[in-house]
Amino acid sequence: MLSLIREHRSFFLGTTLAALALRLFFFVHFPVVTDDSRIYADLATNWLQHGIYGQTQASQRGTQPEKQIVPTDARLPGYPAFLAGIFWLFGAGNFKAVMLKQILVDLATCLIVADLARRAVSERAARIAFVLAALCPFLANYAAAALTETLEIFFTALALDCAVAALNRMHDARLEMGVLAETCRKLWAATGAAIAACILLRPDGGILLAAVALYLAVAAPKGASDFEERTASLKRCPDTKPESRRPCPDTKREFFRSLLAAGTIVVVFALAPLAPWTIRNFRTLHHFQPLAPRYANETDELVPRGFNRWVKTWIVDYASVEEIYWNVPGYKIDPEKLPSRAIDNPAERDATLAVIADYNQSQDMTPELDARFGKVAADRIRAHPVRYYVVLPLLRVADMWLRPRTEILPPDVRWWAFHDDAKQSVMAVGFGLLNLAYVAGALLAVVRRPSGIRWAGLLVSFVLLRSAFLGTLENPEPRYTLECYPVVILFASRVLADLQRVRRPTYKTS
Repeated sequence: MLSLIREHRSFFLGTTLAALALRLFFFVHFPVVTDDSRIYADLATNWLQHGIYGQTQASQRGTQPEKQIVPTDARLPGYPAFLAGIFWLFGAGNFKAVMLKQILVDLATCLIVADLARRAVSERAARIAFVLAALCPFLANYAAAALTETLEIFFTALALDCAVAALNRMHDARLEMGVLAETCRKLWAATGAAIAACILLRPDGGILLAAVALYLAVAAPKGASDFEERTASLKRCPDTKPESRRPCPDTKREFFRSLLAAGTIVVVFALAPLAPWTIRNFRTLHHFQPLAPRYANETDELVPRGFNRWVKTWIVDYASVEEIYWNVPGYKIDPEKLPSRAIDNPAERDATLAVIADYNQSQDMTPELDARFGKVAADRIRAHPVRYYVVLPLLRVADMWLRPRTEILPPDVRWWAFHDDAKQSVMAVGFGLLNLAYVAGALLAVVRRPSGIRWAGLLVSFVLLRSAFLGTLENPEPRYTLECYPVVILFASRVLADLQRVRRPTYKTS
């Protein structure tokens, strides 16, 4: 990659400056600090100043209110550790320093995506991928938000780049098996370490580990056969005659062993950093928790599983997440904002409106109310199982992939309501069309010529596994698909590289 940068120094310098300007624009005009940001900052500050990984909670001692730090495992320690480092250097709660650091990380992500495209496609595609990543407003937007997305995308791209580099080395027929083992070991270790960082940032980072492990297991037989054919002219059995062109019978076995070693290294390096966290949770909180709770809840906190299940029987869009799902408990549910698919018949309407009315009296989700929501959900699932298990998950995934990525920008969640604010709706439509262009370019590469992308199976399997997981969530947030954008950009760069090659005129000299 360094040689490519030196060869096109002006191109990379100009694009980097444009990328920096775009990110600074979002930093100046649209910085984002959410409730999640403040939770992470609280964890980081308590960890840094008091040596306790916990949240600050109000308590009453006598007549005076006090604050105490309560140990927690509701959030994994990756992002709080990053914030603690920034706060140690620039002061506690300095979100501006955090965002500026994330901008630098995001610029590094652009280079990693370009290197991934270089390894998987070509140098021409690498330059195009660098432009697509550098000028992508969706990546730039989250660089100016105190959330985990920027770091998660960086380590996802790094893990995929290291995995592709290792696979390229393993399939290089010019190398002997001993050299292969030596050159690939560090790359697979780096892959596992990057995946570990993804997991420590968010539990769903483990999907990348599953994708790599699955690909190594499924691709192993074909890879071994291909490697044996390529080494047929390089590695000969010492006890055969020179005219014999038969490869050593141990070649395929050695390649299988190298794949097994690769998978083992990745798994060990990816999961080993979770050991201290798991031990800490067991010793401090007295329960086994290697990741974080599914709903980021405290041990004694009620998880409204019945309400969540009811939501999953109808929710497909991000607007409902903000208007209904996130408002419970603490705020009233407006029945008028329920989509028509939330109620199927008059009897169900009566039951649904009755439990909502009872909840709205106190805005507190009690076990009894949660059970009543669960009863409505069970009846709906029993009546329409295909809708619940197949149709709605697919619609949620489609919404996350295709919705305008303006959830942390001014446009309202109901961006299609032009009569409210036409300017913001136009902005949302523009972002939506740009997102469609990225996704359509990637899909076109898959449909037209996936064989032109090395290790496309690994990249596609990661996107599919992550999308399948996202379909099971109650909160279809578009930001959850951003981790797949390095793959989207790579595939789109393949299409644009082909178009550039076709349009470039060729000159023949006599």
